Amino acid sequence: MRSTTTGYRGGNEQGLAMSQSDDKTDSNSSWSMESMPDFSDDDFERWKLLLEEKTGIHLVPQQKAFLQSQLTIRLRELGGITLEEYAKHLKDGLQGMVEWSTLTDRLVVKETSFFRHPENCEFIRKLVRSRINQGMIKSSFDVWSVGCSTGEEPYTLSMILNDCFEEASLDNFWGVTGTDISMPALAYGREGAYAKRKLDMLPGDEKQRYFDEIDPYNYQVKPFLRGRVCFAHGNVIELKKLPQVKMDLISCHNMLIYFRRWRRRKILNNLVDRLKPNGVLLIGMGEIVDWEHPKLTQIDDDTVQAYVRKEDT
Repeated sequence: MRSTTTGYRGGNEQGLAMSQSDDKTDSNSSWSMESMPDFSDDDFERWKLLLEEKTGIHLVPQQKAFLQSQLTIRLRELGGITLEEYAKHLKDGLQGMVEWSTLTDRLVVKETSFFRHPENCEFIRKLVRSRINQGMIKSSFDVWSVGCSTGEEPYTLSMILNDCFEEASLDNFWGVTGTDISMPALAYGREGAYAKRKLDMLPGDEKQRYFDEIDPYNYQVKPFLRGRVCFAHGNVIELKKLPQVKMDLISCHNMLIYFRRWRRRKILNNLVDRLKPNGVLLIGMGEIVDWEHPKLTQIDDDTVQAYVRKEDT
């Protein structure tokens, strides 16, 4: 599954979006004023269970009206079909998979930005520099952004890595993989084109070094940096279906909030198996507070919540 994979970015305490992105507001506002089809408590329970079974996302009763409104909008977009017809459509092979991605995309906030969490970025920069200085970088340095949404985090990670390897004059391979359950978000990330306002908070000269101007209002990540980032569709609750690649760093930030506590622990346990010895797992501060793993040691740092995998014995 971020954001998103996928997990997704942002959200309220339960992780569900309570508002839509700016580019959807105008097109949806007129429809939201129209009467919605009947949506009983039983309907909500049925769709809530269906959504959680497919994506792991957990809804609470307070989100019934929001789910109803988003389903209503989607039914009208598809020509005014019924809920029952839509349920059948979701089971229709490849088309059903695409539709699940579309629906999930509507239900989550993909609020994200470059260098969104300065403490995490500084931690990663220090970590990579330390590994380089200690000669701990082997043939490659592999990073995974879980729930990568529209690509801002993977590109942020790639900028940090490029800075570190460039200043050390190292030519070891490094790369970033971003996974998410939302195919529209992944397509956006692969394009790597962002509005100028998205780049306003970039530190230093990153905009000049890592972006090309498309027009006065839009910029695109430079090809050499896009070539270091791979975007792949993946559901975080089905990690075993993804390639079994070991990682030096896994960033799983603002994604666990979408799931029940037991599922959060299961996701993290599976991510541990994807770490190289001495690999680091970085999660959102306070996203889970009652979890530990025998193969991990929590890093003593008050600014981030990170764990390092112990050497294999």
